[in-house]
Amino acid sequence: MSETEDSAPAPPGFFTKLIRSLNQKHQQLLDQSTPHTTVRWVIWVLLLGLYFIRVYFLQGWYIVTYALGIYLLNLFIAFLTPKMDPAMEQYENDYDEDGPTLPTKSNEEFRPFMRRLPEFKFWYSAFKAVIVAMICTFFEALNVPVFWPILVMYFIILFTITMKRQIKHMIKYRYIPFTTGKTRYKGKEDTGKVAQ
Repeated sequence: MSETEDSAPAPPGFFTKLIRSLNQKHQQLLDQSTPHTTVRWVIWVLLLGLYFIRVYFLQGWYIVTYALGIYLLNLFIAFLTPKMDPAMEQYENDYDEDGPTLPTKSNEEFRPFMRRLPEFKFWYSAFKAVIVAMICTFFEALNVPVFWPILVMYFIILFTITMKRQIKHMIKYRYIPFTTGKTRYKGKEDTGKVAQ
């Protein structure tokens, strides 16, 4: 055998081709779902409802549900937080200007709100989290017996404290992470006439 025959890469096997094909189909579905925000979130809410129905009828897996709630709360906070947090600028001496940040003074120019966690990544992470939680309900070892009202109380307290801190941050740095209610400016209307 010559050296070229030994060093030639082997053709991919069946499982490699199968995994590559499944990854391509998965990415294609994600790409097609990107513009359909409302449909994606409705599907997620239905899946979350299905999870809660399963937990209700099984009467267990409260620790898994609590962990899911904490993870979703962390995702939501990252969704509400700006990518370049002005509060962190105060503590960093060597701040590099990597992109647009929120204006911290009234005379600064407008910069668009850029989220730490974009909407699509928020949905995708939340969707995967509900799927993983649903899979966890099939394993009896994860059904740790707990007094669930205490977990609900802990979650409500954690949610309240976290959201209070986030709202104070939003008020202090004067930003609204949602587009509803914001002023929209229109450009000149195109009348179709060519300027002479």
